[in-house]
Amino acid sequence: MKSRKQIQLQPTIINTKQSQLTTTQIAQFLEDYRSLMMNNSKGKSKLISIKIPESLLNTFKLKCENKGIKYQTQIKALMKKWVE
Repeated sequence: MKSRKQIQLQPTIINTKQSQLTTTQIAQFLEDYRSLMMNNSKGKSKLISIKIPESLLNTFKLKCENKGIKYQTQIKALMKKWVE
């Protein structure tokens, strides 16, 4: 089996209409996206903190409960769908 060759990327800035990304950020995005599409996302998880209006969160939780879905699982599903 051939070993993967590590590629050193220079921190070149690439301008897009919405933001400026370095080649390192683009490479990380592509690697994360590849892993996500290969259903490799069951690995390491990251704990985050996010502010959401209580009424939105309560309504979202109730709708998820009504459909028999865990609300955090639904948030992850929505995030994955948006990225795709």
